[in-house]
Formats: sequence, C-alpha cells, structure tokens
Amino acid sequence: MAEVSALSSGALMRRGPYISMITNRTMNVLIRAAVLFMVGVFLALVLNLLQVQRNVTLFPPDVISSIFSSAWWVPPCCGTAAALIGLLYPCMDRRLGEPHKLKREWSNVMRCVAVFVGINHASAKVDFANNVQLSLTLAALSVGLWWTFDRSRSGFGLGVVIAILATLATQLLVYNGVFQYTSPDFLYIRSWLPCIFFAGVITVGNIGRQLALYEYKVSQEKTHQD
Repeated sequence: MAEVSALSSGALMRRGPYISMITNRTMNVLIRAAVLFMVGVFLALVLNLLQVQRNVTLFPPDVISSIFSSAWWVPPCCGTAAALIGLLYPCMDRRLGEPHKLKREWSNVMRCVAVFVGINHASAKVDFANNVQLSLTLAALSVGLWWTFDRSRSGFGLGVVIAILATLATQLLVYNGVFQYTSPDFLYIRSWLPCIFFAGVITVGNIGRQLALYEYKVSQEKTHQD
C-alpha cells in the first residue's frame, strides 16, 4: 500500500507542473484572443467611420444602430477575425520554423498600425484620377507595409489568402444587399478593397506576434526564477 501511495503521489507531482503549464498556456491564449478581439473592434469602428463619412460604403437605415454609424455586426466580426488572425500568425511561424527577423518592439507595431490607418484614410479621402490609379497606389503601399514590418513568406502568403477570402465574403454581403459601395468598379465592390484587407491582416498579424513574444518572455522569466 505504501508503495502504491508513493507511486501515486509521484505521478501526481509529475503531472502537476504539466497540468499547470497547460492551464497557463490556455489562459494566455484566451487573454491574447481577448486583446486581439478588442483591437479588431476598435479598428473596425474607427476605419468604418472614415468610410461612412466619405460615403464610400452605405448601410441601409434600418441596420445602422451605433454612434459610429456602423452596422452592429461589423465590429464583432472584425474582432473575431482579428483574434483568429493574430493567433494564427505566431502559430504558423512556429510550424514553418520561420522566425520573425525584424525588430520586435511595441513601437514598431504602433508604427505599423499608424501606416495601416493611413492607407485606409487614403482610400477614403484622397482623390485620384481614376480607380486604377487608386488601386495601384494602395497595392504598392500595402506591399510596402509588409516589406517594412514583416518580410516573412508566411506573412505574405497568409495576407494574400485571407484578403482573397475576405473580399469574396464582402462580395456576397453586397450581392445580398447587406450594404453597398457608392461606386463599385469590381464585381459589386471597390477594386482597392483587397489591398486594405491585406494591409489589415499584416497589421493584426504583427500585433499577434508581439503579444506571443511578450508571453514567451514572461514564461522564460518564470522558468529562470523557478
């Protein structure tokens, strides 16, 4: 009996740190997801306000239900997408063995957010001669944002794939009359929209990477202390 009790206590002692590690990791993922969700909601409110004020996007009166003149479902959808993208980027980095080689600092992330907001602002308020010129300019700015703040192949690939999927989803929403663009020039939408999605994915991916890096540093410090 004594031997069985000793073995059981030994197994519990071995499992204890493992269970604690799993619990801490799950909690950290949930916290990161919550932060990313709030970031996505905030960016959706601010950026959609720019689009609505400029009359780039039009929502039917019966679905406009917030002080930011945005449909109620837009911020939660953008927040959920931001959480998924922000968690996916560091996961892909680990799976592909492609570490982020550029400077990892919050100041760099904030500059990336500022550039993204600037790109969206340009799409709403800067007048170009035609939509082709606007689309090419925003495409160059979006790729420049990736080159300046990311430069990873996984980041570029995920950005392109998610931008295509988001554009298709937007086309379906517009086709079904959920909202509309004032001057559509590409299958019910604006041709520059994929560029905005791509820049947004890169921005949220950088935020997710920085949050994951912060979590890693904290866990390393706790390991050294123990």
